[in-house]
Amino acid sequence: MPKPIAITMGDPAGIGPEIVAKAFRDAPALTRGCFVAGDVDTLRRASGCIAGPGSVALPVAVLTRADEALGVPPRCIPVLQVTDPHGAIALGVVSGAAGRMAADSVVWAADAALRSEVAALVTAPLHKESLAAAGAPHHRFPGHTEMLQYRAALACAVPLADLPVRMMLANDELRTVLVSIHMSLREAIDAVTCGNVLETLQITDKALRPLLGRQPRIAVAGLNPHAGEGGLFGREEIDAIAPAIAAARAAGLDVSGPIAPDTVFMRARARDGALGEWDVVVAMYHDQGLIPVKYLGVETGVNVTLGLPLVRTSPDHGTAFDIAGTGRADPASLLQAIRMARSLAALPATAR
Repeated sequence: MPKPIAITMGDPAGIGPEIVAKAFRDAPALTRGCFVAGDVDTLRRASGCIAGPGSVALPVAVLTRADEALGVPPRCIPVLQVTDPHGAIALGVVSGAAGRMAADSVVWAADAALRSEVAALVTAPLHKESLAAAGAPHHRFPGHTEMLQYRAALACAVPLADLPVRMMLANDELRTVLVSIHMSLREAIDAVTCGNVLETLQITDKALRPLLGRQPRIAVAGLNPHAGEGGLFGREEIDAIAPAIAAARAAGLDVSGPIAPDTVFMRARARDGALGEWDVVVAMYHDQGLIPVKYLGVETGVNVTLGLPLVRTSPDHGTAFDIAGTGRADPASLLQAIRMARSLAALPATAR
């Protein structure tokens, strides 16, 4: 890569620093040219945590600039201090201090990507309660996606509404894009409007064309059981989803639906070397889309934010406070996120 890739450390009370340290230990070729945006002491602790009995912890290289990561040797953790040091953060405990350190890392890395100083951004997990406890300005963001959208809109000098983004969860078998993200189920149902569904279809089509090298086949899940059964179980399919599909088709998109949500994911699933009926499923709300992807294997899933003027990927799991500090955390999903970030960063900017 001509530019480095930034990996944020995640919540220092969770498994984020550990899986980042394991990524540099276990995949030196994949992580070459990557660096950690975060806190040096936190990564030193993580390096010691994953060291086996009698083994030596991976050294931490302290950077002064992001581009120095390109010259760091393998099996060494390059860290750029981008947050105020806080001392030892208690593991497995929600705290505003941990939330601030994690959020500071994301803000720095997002701004660096928007300034084209880094090729891509890979984010280790945040803890939403710690983020809420961090205070202004971080507490108003329910997660990474909304924080990154805000930073991008600020950098582009456009209103937030003019920079719509969507979450895509993907693994080798299934992709799903969400109409709404982090909100209550009641709010998510209200968000199923013709405009929101159509916008999701447009963002999905634009994002997947360069990845697939062809027009994506998009399936749209219904909101209600049996996709509303002709209005018997709800009218959202008739009043909002079907009109959005019709408008997308009129614009030349390859869209099918609305399809009963209890069957659409299994029909879209690719397996045994054969493609599914569709390349991606547009789901109406967070859990509808994430449960099937995560069921197929958290260790293989990647979260990609669509619609940003930067490349951002993430593992599809959380902070796992219950095992933080034990050295048991699996870095597989983070490694997949780094691979995806490299692939996306390699595309021409106009194709992203």
